[in-house]
Amino acid sequence: MYVEMVDETGQVSPKMMEQTLDLLQFAAEKLGKQNKEMAVTFVTNERSHQLNLEYRDTDRPTDVISLEYKPEKPFNFDEDDMADDPDLAEMLEEFDSYIGELFISVDKAREQAETYEHSFEREMGFLAVHGFLHINGYDHYTPEEEKEMFTLQEEVLTAYGLTRQ
Repeated sequence: MYVEMVDETGQVSPKMMEQTLDLLQFAAEKLGKQNKEMAVTFVTNERSHQLNLEYRDTDRPTDVISLEYKPEKPFNFDEDDMADDPDLAEMLEEFDSYIGELFISVDKAREQAETYEHSFEREMGFLAVHGFLHINGYDHYTPEEEKEMFTLQEEVLTAYGLTRQ
């Protein structure tokens, strides 16, 4: 998976950037999304607040904002065309490799690591995986969705070695 990363804060170490990239690639393999592309931008609480207001109409900073990319109709093929030809659907999915972007608040990650009494590395990993799952269609609006998403999230983090301890 290709991940473009930008640190607007100047606070993210090369080691943390590498961990984020490795973890996202690990999660992509687990979900079968190795051929996808995405972007991650590390931001301050101030920038997170602006983005949260712009995209979610919520007037406060948040830890991670996930913007899933959904193309309207690739190549004017409709659902019937793709249902009739599974190879076409697979080809279009491979061709359209950009899945979205994440904005991770480094300030919030530090605050939450302290609150939850685990490492900054764990919190940054948690936010990256949480956002990654969102841009891949997972959500937590219902108890069933929450259980599915949070179980998968914990499986990825634990298998990668980012436990709460």
